[in-house]
Amino acid sequence: MNDHSGDARKVRRPAAHETCPVRHADDGTWEVRGYAQARAVLRGDGTLQAGLGVETVEKLPARIRRPVLYRDGPEHREHRRQTAKYFTPRRVDEAYRPLMAETAERQLARLREAGEAQLSELSFGMAIEVASAIIGLTSSRPGIRGRLERFFPEKFGRPGLTSPSGIYWLVRQNVNWLRVYLADVRPAIRDHRRDPRDDLISHLISEGCTAAEILGECLTFAAAGMVTTREFICVAAWHLFTDDALLERYRAADEPGRLAVLHEILRLEPVVARLRRRTTAPLELPGTDGPVTVPPGALIDVFVDAANTDPQAVGSQPLSMCPGRAIDGGGTGAAALSFGDGPHRCPGAGIAVLEADVFLSRLFAMDGVRMASAPRVSFNNDIGGYEIRGLTVRTGS
Repeated sequence: MNDHSGDARKVRRPAAHETCPVRHADDGTWEVRGYAQARAVLRGDGTLQAGLGVETVEKLPARIRRPVLYRDGPEHREHRRQTAKYFTPRRVDEAYRPLMAETAERQLARLREAGEAQLSELSFGMAIEVASAIIGLTSSRPGIRGRLERFFPEKFGRPGLTSPSGIYWLVRQNVNWLRVYLADVRPAIRDHRRDPRDDLISHLISEGCTAAEILGECLTFAAAGMVTTREFICVAAWHLFTDDALLERYRAADEPGRLAVLHEILRLEPVVARLRRRTTAPLELPGTDGPVTVPPGALIDVFVDAANTDPQAVGSQPLSMCPGRAIDGGGTGAAALSFGDGPHRCPGAGIAVLEADVFLSRLFAMDGVRMASAPRVSFNNDIGGYEIRGLTVRTGS
């Protein structure tokens, strides 16, 4: 079944050696590492979104509608139902595939011209253009990349009023919010009011959202559609550059075969590896010695990287690279829980993987393409995420 033995992962996350599928930690948090248990948490009706800055969002005035990421229940389901049309396979293929191809060619033209480039910059340019078109951020002033880089920095801080560094980060992020609003979101709102289009911003305007609410949704989608896609393209390229057999398989495959390779890489290297939920009712999970009941009001940490390598779900040698492997339980797809699951499963999963393939298939078709320097990896421990920088790509002889 497996093409490789051993541990194929590139990213070595700071992680505990705990293997128990459900564990009540000393700090009162419930830690979930089993695949079946994680899926039950993410699909459970008696849970609410936690983490991802939800504590800050909860402090907003009640009159301001929360971004969809931070909503639950009927309101969340209705929003997802209304916006599902932007993420259907047909819409992705007909509306976004040509855009992806054009954008990939523009980014790779920079590499051809210079002969060398940072992959994180090329992939971020790709992700920005594609996500901006889907969201409707098409009237931005020059410099959107720099504004987003400042808003989503390589090193994160914790805004707050209890320390000088916290105050600095609070002020910094408020300034960054303002920059993105004035240069990107406000011009888009003005244009969409004059000329409505079939995209997210026009939908939000039609629902009567305020400018502040539209800004919140835009930044939420930007984080999901730009930042995570950049990191996935980089980690997938890293695997392909350093595994000759995998690269040969990828180059020789048709599109479904290439997507299977990318899904397997993402299963092993989820960009967001920590998901949090808070229970609103007792939640029963399967345990090693019988059912375990998590009480109401409990905070649950779902360790996606551990769940994705649970041999009970993905088979023997769970850390090896095996594109097309069967994953038990169904309903989560070939990348297991890397896109989440349940009501908050990432709606843009199909876009992200296709976008990565459109870019990478063209990158690896270039003459003499190679990795000139290995990347460095840093971590955002709040979401178990990684940032990959310094992967230099060269072409030619």
